Amino acid sequence: MADTALLIIDVQVGVVEGDIRAARLDSVLDKLNLAIAKARQRGIPVIFIQHEGGDLPHGSDAWQLHPKLDRQAGDEVVSKRFNDSFCDTNLTAALTAHEASKLWIGGALTDFCVDSTLRNAISRGFQVTVIADGHTTISAFTLSAEQVVDHFNAAWSHTSATPKPLLVLPAAEL
Repeated sequence: MADTALLIIDVQVGVVEGDIRAARLDSVLDKLNLAIAKARQRGIPVIFIQHEGGDLPHGSDAWQLHPKLDRQAGDEVVSKRFNDSFCDTNLTAALTAHEASKLWIGGALTDFCVDSTLRNAISRGFQVTVIADGHTTISAFTLSAEQVVDHFNAAWSHTSATPKPLLVLPAAEL
């Protein structure tokens, strides 16, 4: 059994193909599928995190995982209602069942759900690897989506005050 799990967070039609299309989406989908393929080759479980509520009602077209993601029947799906994928979900139980102590993380939205999940995972003692080219967000506030993604990659790359190393690697280097 692998000691790692791959989390693909909120890559849902209404999140990444909504009123504003997520930055670098086509490339991010390709990189996430590369990470998925690498995970499967190594026996690493693939867990899709799926937000519901508000603009993403359960079962709606917007709620659906992006059709270009390489999903298979055995992949797990964890439903969530908050930014943090651990908050009030069965994610911890799923990771415990897989005996995962390391996580590869990618998905959407970089500055909300990806960052919240990553920080909680670190606090829970997981060794985290962010897929540098496998996460995205939308333009909002004062920064472009590309600036947000690049900023978080740089910030995460320079974070050293963690119990276990926080790595930021492109999908090709997983």
